[in-house]
Amino acid sequence: MIDAKVVWVTGAGTGIGRASAVLLAPRGHRLVLSGRRSGPLEETAALARAARPDADILCAPADLARRADAESAVAAILARHARLDAVVGAAGVNVTKRMWSELSPEDMDHVLDGNLRSQMYTVAAARPAMRARRDGVFAIVSSIAGRGVGALSGPMYTTAKHGLTALSHAINVEECVNGIRACAIHPGEVDTPMLAQRPRKLSEAELATVLRPEDVAEVVRFVVETAAHVCLNEIWVTPTHNRGYIAQLGRGA
Repeated sequence: MIDAKVVWVTGAGTGIGRASAVLLAPRGHRLVLSGRRSGPLEETAALARAARPDADILCAPADLARRADAESAVAAILARHARLDAVVGAAGVNVTKRMWSELSPEDMDHVLDGNLRSQMYTVAAARPAMRARRDGVFAIVSSIAGRGVGALSGPMYTTAKHGLTALSHAINVEECVNGIRACAIHPGEVDTPMLAQRPRKLSEAELATVLRPEDVAEVVRFVVETAAHVCLNEIWVTPTHNRGYIAQLGRGA
């Protein structure tokens, strides 16, 4: 029997966040969906309710790179549910002009805000509610760029995702005695809108080999539903046809 939880999904308007919400709703979890735009959040809510018509879903638009927005979202969650059990941190952005030679200061801020600052404020806002119940789990969607340094992702994205990996482990270091645990999830290439921002677009044949958002959502579900005495510190999930490995070995894709 599934222990239904109050789950706050950030970055819920598209990609992995949307797929996670749609997967979690039919399992009885009560969802709060956040993102910067209300339209995509309502679309996600409709998809989730199509899977479970009686799903308890609250859309809470927020720019989580602003501390006040994160705190307001948690206040709305507690007003509705009086508890917060899990956070799916799926917010993430990148830019096309991402290398040092072409990266603008505005884009540097955008990538750091959208990937790292937003998740830091989310954790800071959610942690007191979890501490009060001595229970809570964070599923923090980082990236394989948060575990290795390469040219493809660009310096700001790589820096931000390394920060998310550190953030996740830092939660476990300090909060393990309070029943709170975190998992840094490291997807490889996923067919989300972010792929469209690549300097070189993937071909249809290449897209056919990458992960789907639903693949990563299954990992998110596993983390959210794992027993309270279990901490999954990190999970890597990559395509079997791993273009990174293929490039390292000098083989044709």
